[in-house]
Amino acid sequence: MSAAPGGRQLPERALDTTPEQPWPVRLLSAKISDYVDRMPPVWVEGQVVQLTKRPGTTTAYLTLRDADVDFSLQVSAHWRVLAAMDVGLTEGARVVVHAKPSYWVKRGTLTLQADAIRPVGVGELLARIEHLKRVLAAEGLLAADRKRPLPFLPEVVGLVCGRASAAERDVVENARRRWPAVRFAVRQVAVQGPNAVTQVTAALQELDRNPDVDVIIIARGGGALEDLLPFSNETLVRAVVAARTPVVSAIGHEVDTPLLDLVADVRASTPTDAAKLVVPDVAEQLAGIEAARARLRHAVGARVRHEQAVLDALRSRPVLAEPTVVVDAMQHQVEAARDRARRTLAHRLDRAGDEVRHLATQVRALSPAATLERGYAVVQHQQGRVLLDPDLVETGERLRIRLAHGVLHARAEADDAAAPAEPGPAAAPKPARSRARRT
Repeated sequence: MSAAPGGRQLPERALDTTPEQPWPVRLLSAKISDYVDRMPPVWVEGQVVQLTKRPGTTTAYLTLRDADVDFSLQVSAHWRVLAAMDVGLTEGARVVVHAKPSYWVKRGTLTLQADAIRPVGVGELLARIEHLKRVLAAEGLLAADRKRPLPFLPEVVGLVCGRASAAERDVVENARRRWPAVRFAVRQVAVQGPNAVTQVTAALQELDRNPDVDVIIIARGGGALEDLLPFSNETLVRAVVAARTPVVSAIGHEVDTPLLDLVADVRASTPTDAAKLVVPDVAEQLAGIEAARARLRHAVGARVRHEQAVLDALRSRPVLAEPTVVVDAMQHQVEAARDRARRTLAHRLDRAGDEVRHLATQVRALSPAATLERGYAVVQHQQGRVLLDPDLVETGERLRIRLAHGVLHARAEADDAAAPAEPGPAAAPKPARSRARRT
């Protein structure tokens, strides 16, 4: 335990502090300073955001910012350190600094005391860009099948460009010259320097969240390799990959190829070319429509003429010139067939009538009724069986006698001494052992 003014004992470690026994600010600052002083010197890379040389002093102050994210540290260096550099140090330069961390107790700030500053060479920057390019290609972010097509006619075009830049003027004027109704959502940001990556990325993400924006153009005019470095930054490149809205890259001139050109959905060689890619030419579209209408009229006219020729050929045929010819011929055939059928049927009916009359004559000739007309009778048992033998009749049996004009019923009786029946055509056969009498 350490003693505080007034004799109060303070904890030795931070873990031992409590609300009742806190550290005073001076103690915490001293302990932080002791901890920082134990840190060894370190090489750190960043981008010079601000460089200040105060008159009358030998110390220069600069702000060193991370190249990808918005983190920065304060660096101080003797003027001899800056004078030892081969090239002059300017804001926006990429440098590597060898510095010892230092904590200023009274202000509670952390600074780096630099004893060497080296600029990052162009060759090294190109090597880093090439390495990042291989990494992106290995992840499939440069593949053509990943890229999305541009909308045919966007209503709102998002534009990320420099403040009052020629790139903005080229895009807007050329696009509106081609399609006057197009609208723009312009975001003016820094397109070079230490704040370019942060501002361009933020503007891109803001436009991507806007549902009215159909396509986004990131445009910048030409420049040196160092000026175009923000558009090969990994943070910005991955933000373009993650965007849901199609992105058009229009950075520099035809010979400039930052990594943004490789991951964007469409690469435009210049900002003017980007305007031509995102909107169609109204004059060309009207000419195309007129040409299509002319082809359509020609095609429809040719089809109508062809169908008219086919129709005329059909109408010139005899069957269509006199439509009743076929019906008249069939009517004559039907009438002739009907006459033949009528004659055939009458002939058949005549022959059938003759046959019926002939058969009727035969029937009458062979009919038992004709025999009965001559005075004969038919004797039957009650069951209807014809009696052929008087021996088959029992005494007292009822008999049925059928005459030509009626029926008589009789009963058989024994007739041993019966007188002989009178002769005549209607006389019944003489029974052998019985006689009949009318009942």
